[in-house]
Amino acid sequence: MPDQEPNPRVIVVSGGTDGMGRALALARAERGDRVIALGSSPEKGERLLAEAARIGAADRVRFIRADLSSVQAARAAVREIAAAEQVVDALCLFANRLSPERTETPEGLEQTFALYYLSRYLLGHGLAPQLRRSEAPVIVSVAGVGTTKGAIHWDDMQLEHRYGTVTAQLQAGRATDLLGVAYAARPEHPARYVLYHPGFTRSGDLGPLPAAARLLLRSIRFAGRPVERSVAPIHGFIDHPPAAPLTAIDRGDPLPLTLSSLDPVAAERLATATEALLAALPTTPAGNQR
Repeated sequence: MPDQEPNPRVIVVSGGTDGMGRALALARAERGDRVIALGSSPEKGERLLAEAARIGAADRVRFIRADLSSVQAARAAVREIAAAEQVVDALCLFANRLSPERTETPEGLEQTFALYYLSRYLLGHGLAPQLRRSEAPVIVSVAGVGTTKGAIHWDDMQLEHRYGTVTAQLQAGRATDLLGVAYAARPEHPARYVLYHPGFTRSGDLGPLPAAARLLLRSIRFAGRPVERSVAPIHGFIDHPPAAPLTAIDRGDPLPLTLSSLDPVAAERLATATEALLAALPTTPAGNQR
C-alpha cells in the first residue's frame, strides 16, 4: 500500500461507484484520503465498500446513495455531507448517464440535463462553505471541455421538442463548461475550478442503451484510454490545484479560456436561468427518492 498522505484530504466524488469515479475514489482512499462517494446503485455502493475493505481502506470510504438526477436528492446529499464534514478539499464531478429516450425526473426535468449539469451546480454551490474552509480547495468537473459542438437550447432547455441522446449530452456538456466559467468568476468561491476532458475512456455503464448501440460503443471503447490513465491527471489537480481560478484541460493540453464554449456572457445567462429554474421547482415533488 502506498504511503499515506501526511495531511489526508476529504474528497467528494459524484458518480463514485462506477468507471473513473470509482477508480479515483479507491485510489484516493488507498493514498490515505477520506472519500465520500455518491451513487444511485446500492449494489455498486456495496461493491465499492468491499473493494475499499480489500485494499485496507474500509474506514476511509463512505457511500451515500443518491439519485443525483433528482434536485431534492442532490440537496439532501449536500446536507448529509455538510452535517458530517466541516471541510471538503476536493469535489470531483463525474455523474452522467446516457439516455436513449427522453425521460423526466420526478421534478419534471429532462434527466440528462438534471444529472449531468444540475447535480454539478447543486453540489458545487451547496458545498461551497466546506470548500472555503480548505487550505487548497479544488473542483474537478469531468466532461467534454474542448468540444464546441452542441449548444444550449435557450428556448427549450428541457428538450421537449428536439430530444436526442447526442443532443442532450452535448447540451449538458456545454452547460457544465459554462458552470465552471460562472463559478470561477465569483469572488466568494476560492476553490479552483478545473474542466477536464480525459478523452474516450473504457469507462461507464452502457446498460441503458439499446443492444446495437452498446455493441458499437464497446468496439470503440476497446481502443479507448484505460481508466487509470484518464484518472491520473486528476490526482495532480487535487494534490496541487492550479493557480488560476479556472483551468480547462483537454487530454493533457491546456485550452484557451477564449473558446466560444466558455463565453462568460453565456455563463452568466445560464446561471440566471438555472437559479430561476430551481426557484420554480416544488419543494417536495411527488415520487422523489433518495
